[in-house]
Amino acid sequence: MDPIGPRGLQQREGALGCPQEGLPSPSESSELVQECLQQFKVTEAQLRQIQASLLGSMEQALSGKASPAPAVRMLPTYVGSIPHGTEQGDFLVLELGASGASLRVLWVTLMGVEGHKTEPRSQEFVIPQEVMLGPGQQLFDFAARCLSEFLDALPVGKQGLQLGFSFSFPCHQTGLDKSTLISWTKGFKCSGVEGQDVVQLLRDAIQRQGTYSIDVVAVVNDTVGTMMGCDLGVGPCEVGLVVDTGTNACYMEEARHVAVLGEDRGRVCISVEWGSFSDDEALGPVWTIFDRTLDQESLNPGAQRFEKMIGGLYLGELVRLALADLAQRGVLFGGSTSPVLLSPGSILLEHVAEMEKFLAILQETVMLLAPECDVSFIPSVDGGGQGVAMVTAVAARLAAHRRLLEETLAPFWLTREQLVALQRQMREAMAKGLQGKPSSLRMLPTYVRAIPDGSERGDFLALDLGGTNFRVLLVRLASGGVQITNQIYSIPEYVAQGSGEQLFDHIVDCIVDFQQKQGLSGHSLPLGFTFSFPCRQLGLDQGILLNWTKGFSASDCEGQDVVYLLREAIKRRQAVKLNVVAIVNDTVGTMMSCGYENPHCEVGLIVGTGTNACYMEELRNVASVPGDSGHMCINMEWGAFGDDGSLGMLSTYFDERVDQASINPGRQRFEKMISGMYLGEIVRHILLHLTSRGVLFRGQQIQCLQTRDIFKTKFLSQIESDSLALRQVRAILEDLGLPLTSDDALMVLEVCQAVSRRAAQLCGAGVAAVVEKIRENRGLEKLTVSVGVDGTLYKLHPHFSRLVEETVQELAPCCEVTFLQSKDGSGKGAALVTAVACRLAQMTRV
Repeated sequence: MDPIGPRGLQQREGALGCPQEGLPSPSESSELVQECLQQFKVTEAQLRQIQASLLGSMEQALSGKASPAPAVRMLPTYVGSIPHGTEQGDFLVLELGASGASLRVLWVTLMGVEGHKTEPRSQEFVIPQEVMLGPGQQLFDFAARCLSEFLDALPVGKQGLQLGFSFSFPCHQTGLDKSTLISWTKGFKCSGVEGQDVVQLLRDAIQRQGTYSIDVVAVVNDTVGTMMGCDLGVGPCEVGLVVDTGTNACYMEEARHVAVLGEDRGRVCISVEWGSFSDDEALGPVWTIFDRTLDQESLNPGAQRFEKMIGGLYLGELVRLALADLAQRGVLFGGSTSPVLLSPGSILLEHVAEMEKFLAILQETVMLLAPECDVSFIPSVDGGGQGVAMVTAVAARLAAHRRLLEETLAPFWLTREQLVALQRQMREAMAKGLQGKPSSLRMLPTYVRAIPDGSERGDFLALDLGGTNFRVLLVRLASGGVQITNQIYSIPEYVAQGSGEQLFDHIVDCIVDFQQKQGLSGHSLPLGFTFSFPCRQLGLDQGILLNWTKGFSASDCEGQDVVYLLREAIKRRQAVKLNVVAIVNDTVGTMMSCGYENPHCEVGLIVGTGTNACYMEELRNVASVPGDSGHMCINMEWGAFGDDGSLGMLSTYFDERVDQASINPGRQRFEKMISGMYLGEIVRHILLHLTSRGVLFRGQQIQCLQTRDIFKTKFLSQIESDSLALRQVRAILEDLGLPLTSDDALMVLEVCQAVSRRAAQLCGAGVAAVVEKIRENRGLEKLTVSVGVDGTLYKLHPHFSRLVEETVQELAPCCEVTFLQSKDGSGKGAALVTAVACRLAQMTRV
């Protein structure tokens, strides 16, 4: 038997239409039919090879690798969001290429998912063959006339009409309303269009028509329109599939995977353009002689091979070729063929569709190849027209939400002028505080007069109280370095907000427990007490608590010497020997800890639960301490900066809400704009505001968001991490009970970025004021100085430290500033203050 091939078909062409002599027997006919149909059967292994090859081509195209040329285009459509049910309004839609040789105009009214559904008005216009194959301007002028004719029949105005343009051909989009035609398909061959922006061609035609004012908002592939037009009641639709005259698919992809966009956040709809898929290794085994014949006789031989095996423009022709071949072999129609059977295009898609259950086979195949995916197929009601309107509506919604988001966050984006003004105000407040004049900066002497010189030796105890966690440390200073043993104890809220006696008894209990575990019971070691609250020190071992911060409110402590309160608790415990040498602010401890490693470290900075700074000031500038030579470490207590109202220009509505709900309204205003205890609350209030404006969570009030402190500052660090994909950001927020979309997640990210960026810039402006003060004190043109830093916000937030450093560089260009992270916390610093005090005392005795 002759093989089936182009030559075999040509050899039999002369006999077409005439019955052949010696027709095959029934059994031979059956074999011939099976032989023919066997070519169209695809095995599971072949399907998996096609799946793998297509996926590989998709990933190659997304990555931007041009060699070898990817088999699919993977074109960004600049549709970055799917509908969420609130879209409303009237929209005009023009469909070209979705249904062969016709175009369709629709008037679509969207009422939101809760509103009454109205059927779109539409009119179909047949495109003459000469227009499909003629000049491009002729095609677009025809489209503009159809728009005017359609609108003339509707009671609509002539101004401000928004149009979505469904253009169902391979295009290169560079924006939602910018799309260049790559190549014609589906029987179109208009000249002067390929390589041109089809939106601009349509706009020009509408302007030439001159009847209506129409704004072309978006150009949309019919596949994207199909995805966007799905019934929202079924759930979010993130894949679009068209199997009609042609075939294509689209889906929502993570933007970070699309190299051409250069984005690392958000999502974008990708038009796969899989009709052009033509991997010989994958498709070759399933490509029949009939596919080859059809391809050779098509308008674009060698192109759109995948589409020619799937699309409705070609399925009927494949069936016709197979039937004609079987007739030639004498298997069908008594070996006779009719003129209709020999006419290309005589068997249509609807004829094939009536004979086969396409959807059932499609679902079965997807289940076989993607068993871990629960896929629902939702037939499009109007061929994508509603979806194109939805793209236009979503674009309008996103634009409106973007304006509201930018208006809300605008006060958080600080200008250089604002930061310079803040730096100047802080310098003025520092000078007043040092002189003993009224100031929001207390500028408290710490009686720490020197930084470590490296000669300190011995064993020291340290206490570190600055938040809900309390540490006890054993610090051993030796020639070989520093050895630290420590244990963390928690301070329950009822203790932190109970009586002072209860708080200090709890502290001593923790010390005793630590001594027992370390075998130090009965030993009297020098002890440094890091006490991270505003104090006025009267000596190295005397500190008057000015006021509680960070959620503490223990009674009978403010105005008292906290070292005395600690010593009294020690007495109550009896048999406990502790030698309290120094009370140390955590910021001072951080500076001393880093100063042990770096002699240039003369500034301490804390950005954690709270925030503060200290630095080495010239003693002559400290009015409250006698002496004109030497240095004195000054505890700025800068968390209170602005309590005199000087920060009013930077304070927002959301800062005011957080302040009024705090346990100390009107106080620690600078701290409330910077520190970890408050940033999450600022974000929460912004999210509440945006929700009330309909920007977030579909405008629905979320109960968990009403809960104070539900949005922890640690979430800012996690959400802003560069290593997290948007889906992981969503997971973090969903764990809080926030039912959000990808759009919501992206906006929450922007809110977090704005709040944390402002905090870092404010902190950087403060550090710039400090280092400039040191430089001017010493009359230097250039200052080299290090800043010791501690605090979870500074250490754990992915961008905070960089933003602080950038701000300092910009505002203090004459200072070369190095930031050193404290490795062992402020507890080590307390031991070092104690060690330096012991060293100086020994030198004095000698």
